[in-house]
Amino acid sequence: MRRKHISQVSRALAAADDKALEFYGDKLRYETDPADVHTDMENGVDDFVMLDVRSADDYRDKHVAGAISLPHSRMSKKRMAQFPDDTLFVVYCWGPGCNGSTKAALKLTQLGYAVKEMIGGIEYWEQEGYPLVKQGG
Repeated sequence: MRRKHISQVSRALAAADDKALEFYGDKLRYETDPADVHTDMENGVDDFVMLDVRSADDYRDKHVAGAISLPHSRMSKKRMAQFPDDTLFVVYCWGPGCNGSTKAALKLTQLGYAVKEMIGGIEYWEQEGYPLVKQGG
């Protein structure tokens, strides 16, 4: 007799309540994605500063147009003083396997800035076919 498999998806009940509203609302407060960033950039929306938090060499090789190179290890109160206190930063690193953007987000938050991580990093940006500035081209 064949055993009935227990669903891995529905084993834990999905939430459709106030906790779910809070959780998903929080996700959108902490994260953005390449599509939203690209759409804003294409439409001239400039209410955020894009930071590439990978190494300076990686930035030189390729980066999102308009992004500023600022590795998370170089973020300091003195370095960030050039930005107004109400600056919203969007940070990215390589992709889902890289926590550099999380480290940058933590550092910026500790310094009192608003910040969102661009989920998927430059990997997802590139997969979507959005333009990159590349060394030598």
